Amino acid sequence: MAGSSGQLGRALLSRLGPRVVWAGNSGALDVRDAAAVRARVQDARPDVVINATAYNKVDRAEVERDEAMAVNEAGPRHLAAAAAEMGALLVHVSTNYVFDGALRRPYTEEDEARPLGVYGLSKLAGEAAVARVGGRHLIVRTSALFGRTESRETPGNFVDRILAGARAGLPLRVVDDQEVSTTYAPDLAAGIVALVEADCTGLFHVVNEGSCTWHALAVEALTQAGLGARVEALRSEELAAPARRPGYSVLSTARYRSRGLPPLRDWRAALADHLANV
Repeated sequence: MAGSSGQLGRALLSRLGPRVVWAGNSGALDVRDAAAVRARVQDARPDVVINATAYNKVDRAEVERDEAMAVNEAGPRHLAAAAAEMGALLVHVSTNYVFDGALRRPYTEEDEARPLGVYGLSKLAGEAAVARVGGRHLIVRTSALFGRTESRETPGNFVDRILAGARAGLPLRVVDDQEVSTTYAPDLAAGIVALVEADCTGLFHVVNEGSCTWHALAVEALTQAGLGARVEALRSEELAAPARRPGYSVLSTARYRSRGLPPLRDWRAALADHLANV
């Protein structure tokens, strides 16, 4: 597994336990290096190669295009090629930001992807690269991931940043016109394992049930945590972020559920679980 130190990587390691034959972070394996990736996969001889790495700095990607493409397009391409050579399944994780938000109903896997920014473009390029390699692959799109981070001192997801800001007495200002499907990393890990064990291949959307705006997520997190901080609701244009985000990028999990797999629980229940374990 590449990307083992991130929120999803940690959840997958916990879920898979001794079934993991090798796992490492970017320091142990640079997915941009095709030769290093090939050597690592050949040495591990896995049945499944999981790519949990990502360049996910949405705003910085607008000025770091080459770096975003190197990690999000070349990285999965190298992993897919190495997996195909070994006859292994490649599992690659992508994002709701491949969509432009023009639709006002949950996006399915058949809907046309039209990224608004470099980050989404690089992730879509990664999907295409994996498919072009031609080996067995499973691409899982997810959204608004939250879970345990490597260090409590450096909160890395939106929920933890909101809680840290509230506890520090900082002003909280969050957009209320971008609706997403939030996803708890352990639940996503369970969904990915379920897809693999069901011998599923192709493209799937996997997120917790329900949807909310970022502002609603912040308010719910503070309420569940027993913090009374006020969250100012903003429109996207007020935030003036360098990268455009889709106004609506909720993902449909109908294809996932059609394989007889149980839906992930409601996002509020998943959030409560996360807050009980941070």
